[in-house]
Amino acid sequence: MSTTIEVEQATGPDLTHRLRDAIQNAEFAPHQRLIEADLSERFGASRASVRTALLNLAGEGLVERLPNRGARVRAITVGEAIEIVEVRLGLESLVARKAAENLTTKDAAVLRELRGRIESAANEGSLVEYSRVNQELDERIREIGAHATATQLLERLRAQSARHQFRLAFVPGRAATSAPEHVAIIDAILARDADAAEEATRRHLAGIIAMLRAMD
Repeated sequence: MSTTIEVEQATGPDLTHRLRDAIQNAEFAPHQRLIEADLSERFGASRASVRTALLNLAGEGLVERLPNRGARVRAITVGEAIEIVEVRLGLESLVARKAAENLTTKDAAVLRELRGRIESAANEGSLVEYSRVNQELDERIREIGAHATATQLLERLRAQSARHQFRLAFVPGRAATSAPEHVAIIDAILARDADAAEEATRRHLAGIIAMLRAMD
């Protein structure tokens, strides 16, 4: 019995993360039912762990639980997505500032490599790869910024608005606009210029808000 408890405790947080990523990457559609038995088989987890993960994601606003009908993916409206990015603007600007202040030589090498991959993906028109590298960049900046509270909040907020931003990534010409914005953020952090890193991040997210409003 103790062995079962230990397994569930070990897999619970990981399952929440994996299911969050699946929703964020549009593997589940808005309003799609999330059946515990199916999820248990798909992720190789116990029903209790699946139930815990769904409760966690319901608390994050990604899943909604319906009386006598189980759980389903919550549809995030464009209006909600705009509000989420408005909140992210303040948090991500703070994290970018912290990243510029905390930058190490090792961090700088990783950012330069990501910079090259962003430019290559944008130039080649590889939008899936471009979107993937941008996600890696966001994660790396949060790691370098090392602001635990902001990171925790951002992980939840980004998951909620990810579907709309994924759509934006495939708008014709979007990569040509956003790639230089990401490069500007990287260059400011590499220069250890906290003010410039904050401003470049604000400018980038303000552009996302403007595009979401146009969609709405």
